[in-house]
Amino acid sequence: MQLSILASGSKGNSCYIKTNNHNILIDIGLTSLTIERRLKQINVEPKDIDIILLTHTHVDHIAGLKVFVKKYKPKVYLSRKMYKELGLNLLDYEILEDEIKIDTLFIETVQVSHDVECNGYILTENNKSVVYITDTGYIHEKNYEKLSNKNIYVIESNHDVEMLMTGKYPYHLKQRILSSRGHLSNDETAYYLKQIIGPNTEKVYLAHLSEENNTPEKAYSKTSEILENTNIELIVASQNEETELITVW
Repeated sequence: MQLSILASGSKGNSCYIKTNNHNILIDIGLTSLTIERRLKQINVEPKDIDIILLTHTHVDHIAGLKVFVKKYKPKVYLSRKMYKELGLNLLDYEILEDEIKIDTLFIETVQVSHDVECNGYILTENNKSVVYITDTGYIHEKNYEKLSNKNIYVIESNHDVEMLMTGKYPYHLKQRILSSRGHLSNDETAYYLKQIIGPNTEKVYLAHLSEENNTPEKAYSKTSEILENTNIELIVASQNEETELITVW
């Protein structure tokens, strides 16, 4: 498999994954034009995208969906509730509940906790796995075994609690972000990673950082503490540019 995070943050999210037979986007939260441009930056033709996995229906995860689907006609995988929430007449889609096998690719859903129905995903092929989890207030311990010792983790590290609490957001929004249906803080992300990383883990991408309530330096510093004395590479994904296209070995 190959992977590049095309965009990650409060203004839009999308991740590209290449498998043996498929070119996949997880979410498409920027304009179709921007996604096309960032795909071409990693030498991927937008017309080759044949699968879109949706995590949920907030605009920063679906902003470019309607135009991209109309133009390139990929198949969209999503839950039944997400399909109803979208309100789009998707011509090629499949309801994805728990797990599905597509040729040599195995996709498992991980139920996460947000203020709309939201999925995380584990994509496995040739005994290599990528975990993708953002937009959740917590990770239930019942999922630890399912998530453990994977090769690549893309995981939310949304906010620094002190920055959030002393920042300009209204109180009700701060409470939403801190709640079990909100977003993971840097401390929480570090805690969960400590429970699930293992000898097979190669890279961790910190994703969905808040521009207002976090900094790349704070997110990196907190997680790097728990990755000390490992060979795991830590990368902070950016809102404004795609990450290098890497191969999962």
